Amino acid sequence: MKSQVAELAQLRERVLAGPGEKATAAQRAKGKLTVRERIGLLLDEGSFHEVEPLRRHRATGFGLEAKKPYTDGVVTGWGTVEGRTVFVYAHDFRIFGGALGEAHAAKIHKIMDMALAAGAPLVSLNDGAGARIQEGVTALAGYGGIFRRNTAASGVIPQISVMLGPCAGGAAYSPALTDFVFMVRETSQMFITGPDVVKAVTGEEITQNGLGGADVHAETSGVCHFAYDDEETCLEEVRYLLSLLPRNNRETPPAVPCDDPPDRRCESLAELVPADGNRPYDMARVIEEIVDDGEYLEVHQRWARNIICALARLDGQVVGIVANQPQTLAGVLDIEASEKAARFVQLCDAFSIPIVTLLDVPGFLPGVGQEHGGIIRHGAKLLYAYCDATVPRISLILRKAYGGAYIVMDSQSIGADLTYAWPTNEIAVMGAEGAANVIFRRQIAEADDPEARRAELVKEYKAELMHPYYAAERGLVDDVIDPADTRAVLIGALAMLRTKHAERPARKHGNPPQ
Repeated sequence: MKSQVAELAQLRERVLAGPGEKATAAQRAKGKLTVRERIGLLLDEGSFHEVEPLRRHRATGFGLEAKKPYTDGVVTGWGTVEGRTVFVYAHDFRIFGGALGEAHAAKIHKIMDMALAAGAPLVSLNDGAGARIQEGVTALAGYGGIFRRNTAASGVIPQISVMLGPCAGGAAYSPALTDFVFMVRETSQMFITGPDVVKAVTGEEITQNGLGGADVHAETSGVCHFAYDDEETCLEEVRYLLSLLPRNNRETPPAVPCDDPPDRRCESLAELVPADGNRPYDMARVIEEIVDDGEYLEVHQRWARNIICALARLDGQVVGIVANQPQTLAGVLDIEASEKAARFVQLCDAFSIPIVTLLDVPGFLPGVGQEHGGIIRHGAKLLYAYCDATVPRISLILRKAYGGAYIVMDSQSIGADLTYAWPTNEIAVMGAEGAANVIFRRQIAEADDPEARRAELVKEYKAELMHPYYAAERGLVDDVIDPADTRAVLIGALAMLRTKHAERPARKHGNPPQ
């Protein structure tokens, strides 16, 4: 027995050492960590339990029968992040370039099934060259099994994809099916067809990073939610994100003790937000002032910047914040902003995260490009997401809330549980100037001094229909509050709504706009 145990120990050492120093040196030369170093950064020290470390492929042909490394190029298992169970699979680029074969896929399938059964988050550390060509269709079938499990787990457990190397072809669809995608600049890329194929088909020349690098997906395509300069920072932020999410859809996000007083007055808000609705300001500073200790995690920070989606805490409880950003495009809703916010609202609803919506929106972005691009159906995605959400929902109108954008941004008419407003709020079909031009067109044209008459009628329209208490008088705003009381009001309302229960109509599933 002792000799066999010694043999086992030697075997485990070989498995942990990986394919050899040469392959490890090549990995480091690319500025990348090894697979076990990455898992060590993600999970609590000493908590990792590996599954099937001795698995080897059984394929033959093309020289595969002579090369059967342990793990088959993917390390799978579970551990903890801040004491809570998390499942992980991580490609080892040093073995077959991290390419997926039958045994490789079977290991991933097993750990995904375990995560779903245990009701715990799943994190994938992606660094693979796609399907293992030598294994043919069995490799493709392996990807199909991953996609099916991604879909089954969607909205049930948090799924996070961390891109730490190349991800090409069909392999890119698994990250796209997950809740969050992290990328590292210079070392990670995602694309369906690589630069060589693009050049052959279209004649366009482009680098891998130019086609599918972290900055491209964080700013242009919206595929990537978070982008960082190095793997260490990236994995630390994954840990932070996990601390804000529940383990599964049957639990609520973890609460933490809070030293920031719940009744803290936010006196600076009156200075941060100009009363003049045409003057821009940074909504991010408003969020910082309201949330616990000024800390929040913005999702898709560099894509669709005219809207902010963030996870934060109020009195230690996790909330999702959706807010117009007047500093970019005056905070209008457009195609990308609607898609970004819709997905975030759905995420919050799936994982029992209350939603706070901060409105300062002049409407939807006008233009031929927006109309032809389908702003109607894209805007409807956000409308559908809010209408379908059953978590506690509170909206706060800071200044402008005009037209269809007011309705879409979680107005009381589409189901917000509570709606508050500051004394600077203006809720209307459109701005007073535009409304006066439509309603009083004839009177303005016939006046001796059209400009003076227009100004007079604009003032009259504002006094009649756009004063700060018009919506409150009609029950469409629950209260008009002092901006300094915003934090206390939101915390009090969320505490009351914590036990909210909403019944859904009987149906297999809805058919949201696409």
